[in-house]
Amino acid sequence: MAKRRIENPLALAVLVTLLERPTHPYEVATLLRARAKHESIKLNYGSLYTVVNALLRQGLIEPLETEREGGRPERTVYRVTDAGRIEVADWLSDLLSTPVREYTQFEAGLSLMPALPPAEAAWLLSERARRLAAEISHIRARHAVAAEKGIPRLFAVESEYHLALLEADLDYTQRLAQEIEQGTLEGLDVWARLHEAAPSGAGS
Repeated sequence: MAKRRIENPLALAVLVTLLERPTHPYEVATLLRARAKHESIKLNYGSLYTVVNALLRQGLIEPLETEREGGRPERTVYRVTDAGRIEVADWLSDLLSTPVREYTQFEAGLSLMPALPPAEAAWLLSERARRLAAEISHIRARHAVAAEKGIPRLFAVESEYHLALLEADLDYTQRLAQEIEQGTLEGLDVWARLHEAAPSGAGS
């Protein structure tokens, strides 16, 4: 995947929203939240305006007009440039076609897990599994409501993907916790001996 001049996914969300029609940043944020895009892309108003300014500097958007409603401050309406349209197509092509190595917090925790005693690690993994199961149940309920309302699946595919990741995470986490609890995890004897020999509070 080629390195982009702007790599924040929020920038792509802004471009795609502006492709629909020119508008101002506040309405872009409102639309993204109304469509629940903030659940897939980190969104806050401070970073939104930073992204808009970056897109402007790179020539991917341009101001169209400035409007004022009542006593509100002036708002600049932006539109996507030809370069911005090309960027959207290239960026989405990369995101959809090319797997990228992502470093998750949980993976980092697993890599350092032997610093805790096995029994404590197993308990913590079981607690994670409990929380994952609750989140999965919540998302499934939300999907059921969307289906009842006749909302096409197209508008929930990112949530379906998130659900699939959570389900895989839950399955792995439960199995790992069970292997530790049952003493069947390869290397568990070495792990346990490290904590038997270590002073209280010390890890590997």
